[in-house]
Amino acid sequence: MRWLAAPLWLALAWQQDPAQQGLKALEEHKYREAAEWFARAVEADPNDYGALFHLALAQSFLGRDDEAIAAYRRVLQLKPGLYEAELNLGILLLRQKRAQEAIPHLEAAAQQKPEVARPRLHWGLALLEAARYEQARQVLGETLRLDANSALAHLGMARALAGQNRLEEAATHFRKAAELDSGFQDALWELAALYEAAGQREQAIALYAQFPDHAGARERLGRLLLEAGRASEAVAHLEWAVTHSPTAANRSALALAYSKAGEPEKALQQMRQALALAPGDPDLRLLYGRLLRDQKRFAEAASEFQRYAQARPDSVEGWSELAAMLVSLEQYPQALIALDRVRALNRESAGHHYLRAIVLDKSRDYKGALAAYQAFLAASQGRFPDEEFKARQRIRIIQKELERR
Repeated sequence: MRWLAAPLWLALAWQQDPAQQGLKALEEHKYREAAEWFARAVEADPNDYGALFHLALAQSFLGRDDEAIAAYRRVLQLKPGLYEAELNLGILLLRQKRAQEAIPHLEAAAQQKPEVARPRLHWGLALLEAARYEQARQVLGETLRLDANSALAHLGMARALAGQNRLEEAATHFRKAAELDSGFQDALWELAALYEAAGQREQAIALYAQFPDHAGARERLGRLLLEAGRASEAVAHLEWAVTHSPTAANRSALALAYSKAGEPEKALQQMRQALALAPGDPDLRLLYGRLLRDQKRFAEAASEFQRYAQARPDSVEGWSELAAMLVSLEQYPQALIALDRVRALNRESAGHHYLRAIVLDKSRDYKGALAAYQAFLAASQGRFPDEEFKARQRIRIIQKELERR
């Protein structure tokens, strides 16, 4: 029976070999166990680059990227240029948004295997992350030559072209990425946002219209239609968005659409519901005030503008709206206080001078009114002919009144 001893000894030795046990654990996707076995192997032989490589691999599967990166660097010290280590190290660095560090490793891997798409893809993505758009475009172009159906390569190419302001070329690749992989539908959202940023509203509208069951898309579609002056079309999309996602933002957008579409009561109802959801949002107060103002509900509008101005004391917009409402309500002392706040911010315009002139004129401060009317005419320069005519008429009357005194 002695002939059984040697195979038995070999089997026992294999079972005790940490590297072999680590490989077995890797195959079984037991990454924590694998890392422990390979750590033992490295402890036994610090120059065993094979054990170090597999330790790094197990650590990367466990999300222990910093440890894996350090191990891969050690592998490359022991075995310079090892393809798998260059590639994996580069991918990990890229995953950590350390593109500049990743680039030389991924380039080295790609040059070792010029007909393999994977290292070239990641090299191109690292160049893209580093905003080296022309190099990224070239490398990703080579990647697509090797693998024309790589959705990720198409998306990378699209972003590289977009970074060079070549939006129409980029659009082709954005669409191709979405076509090749349903998980890349966000590519179309990205393209739509780029169209918006480029002022190509109609192209963005056409893209968002492709997602009729998505609340975010319907919201953006409604807002863009609203911006395009197509309020009646916007209403249906924003109503759908509110039904499926009744946020304050969606309700306020619908309110604005209703207002522009000639449905003021619906607009005010939506704004009240929006404010119930976000009572502390000053911008909602401002919009609600303007909708009330447009319905000539000046007292209510003034209250909303007052709240906005208190929340945003450096807002010329808020004090201006408040001043105009107070003038309409003939609350001249309060209006003058609001106008003084604009003056303190050094942001007086022709309109502010005109409102000040009216306030002082109504308050019988004729010297102050005369100066304000003159300041208005100097600032207006023909832009407000009706108000300029009235101002000149009042100047003549005031000057005669002052002469009589």
